[in-house]
Amino acid sequence: MSPLPDAVVSSDSVLISGPPMSGKYDLFNRLLAAWSDSPIVVSTGRTAEKIRADHERLVGDGGDDLVVVDCVTHQQGDKRADTPTTKYVSGPGDLTEIGIKFTDVVESSAGRERAVGVYSLSELLMYWDPDRIYQFTRVMASQSSGQGWPFVSVVGSTAHDEQVIHTLYEPFDLVVETRVEGDERQFRVLDRMEQPSGWKSF
Repeated sequence: MSPLPDAVVSSDSVLISGPPMSGKYDLFNRLLAAWSDSPIVVSTGRTAEKIRADHERLVGDGGDDLVVVDCVTHQQGDKRADTPTTKYVSGPGDLTEIGIKFTDVVESSAGRERAVGVYSLSELLMYWDPDRIYQFTRVMASQSSGQGWPFVSVVGSTAHDEQVIHTLYEPFDLVVETRVEGDERQFRVLDRMEQPSGWKSF
């Protein structure tokens, strides 16, 4: 696996955008691991168990200190109580509850070196219009930066029209685009001026 470029690792906020099966989730986990041993993941489409197992598989770290805000388990009818490392939300459409649980984690993590990831915005766009998700993302990013924590999110580029994707680029310092070329997964980096780097395989 090629290392992530310095521009990405040193960025305060990154959006990973690409079609299905192009490696967005791998890059998301690798970037969180590069930033912190104890990241926070807001998971809108996978259970906390799955997030932890995937993190371990992709970056070789069991993520004991990985905190998950799980928007899936309760929606599936499995009503579990919160623990220090897993907070449950009724479903991915409840942005207010996601915000409350995230704030709880922020308050209990004061002084810790964390990083924050949201996987993925595409799930949220099934419930809300792009402007609402844009506002939600901005609030999450600013709460994270208030703690000095970097922030990464993921969106499926083919699931929404280009205007929606461009609206969501706005709160982020950098965008990483992914694609599949032949049988290779590739990514490139767009800066604020949307000047792209060359495509790199990973």
